[in-house]
Amino acid sequence: MTATRDVTGLDIELLRHETPGCLRVNHLNNAGCALPPGKVTDTVVDHLHLEAMIGGYEAHADVLDRLERVYESVAQLLSARPDQIALLESATAAWDRGFTAIHHTRPFTAGDRILVSSSEYASNVLPIMQLVKGCGARLEFIPDDEHGCVDVVAFANLLDTDVAAVAINQCPSQNGLINDVAAIGATLRANNSGAWYLVDACQSIGQLPVSAGDIGADFISATGRKFLRGPRGTGFLFASDRALSELEPFPLDLHSATWQSAGYEVATGARKFEFWEKAYAGILGLGAAVDYALTCGIEAISDRITLLAQHARTGLSAVPGVTVHDRGLQLSGIVTFTHDRIDARQLVAQIRQAGINVSLSTPEYARVDFDSHHLEALVRVSPHAYNTTAEIDKLLEVVAEASAH
Repeated sequence: MTATRDVTGLDIELLRHETPGCLRVNHLNNAGCALPPGKVTDTVVDHLHLEAMIGGYEAHADVLDRLERVYESVAQLLSARPDQIALLESATAAWDRGFTAIHHTRPFTAGDRILVSSSEYASNVLPIMQLVKGCGARLEFIPDDEHGCVDVVAFANLLDTDVAAVAINQCPSQNGLINDVAAIGATLRANNSGAWYLVDACQSIGQLPVSAGDIGADFISATGRKFLRGPRGTGFLFASDRALSELEPFPLDLHSATWQSAGYEVATGARKFEFWEKAYAGILGLGAAVDYALTCGIEAISDRITLLAQHARTGLSAVPGVTVHDRGLQLSGIVTFTHDRIDARQLVAQIRQAGINVSLSTPEYARVDFDSHHLEALVRVSPHAYNTTAEIDKLLEVVAEASAH
């Protein structure tokens, strides 16, 4: 196949050839669920076939070495150690395991404050709201700065000894910004804060370089299905050495602890955050997706996504009636917009009718963010490295045509 490398060094034609879905659809919904490389799908299906042929336990035993390499691959992706990685069924499950371990080990009380980014995703905020309703702790949203990101200075001013936990999403799902999670971590360290720090990297993993050491979080949660291009039903959790040494997950099971005559002994390493039952086909597929991304190069993928997202923003901004709502000093691959005459739901339907996959963002996903910016719904476009400017241009044509009527 003839090499067709762009300025990032990626061979775009090869990427598309290795992504069978590119033949069927213009997929600009990678912040929802990306098209997987054929290798990922084949890995999942091959293991399912193996389970069907020789038995689930036997198939598991047959691939133990490959499963261990998944931990190594995810650790490499985060510049972490394999023993700091837990493999779970979703980003939500991963985040919840970290949060519940904090509360189980040292329960939140009426004297505690939990600080959260204003753009935090509902699946993270809801369990906090549920918990504080019962224990009396306070949930506080950190103000945004003049660029629309988490205000690091305001955050520092909010810090005190009563701050028990901090939850920040690196890339919100609905406004294109990238929060400086490393600066938040540095601020916690500079203030000698004992607060537990949870980072939601659900939208950043796979489209941005993510270093656990640079961020300095106690937990980093992520999914496989978005920009990482892995299977649905997969996710992972990074746990810091502090979290590994001080926290006990709840509940435990026979994978995360050993039942002994005099009680139980909790497993060592991040695997204590896992449960015994797993979809091993999905885990192997996740490993294949991580390896594929690492082979392509996360920096190159990030540069390519940035170029395509900017192409979309520039083109959409030129369409009469369209407002692009992305904000921040550094923008992610998530592009959001509205039309002053066409309801976002209707516009999403028209775009999908043209064979282009985009998604709809609504307030229930990030209530504080939507309400503070007086938004009812957004059209969300999220290209990946395998997309082309021609696919973006087709989207622009559809939006312009809808605007003209």
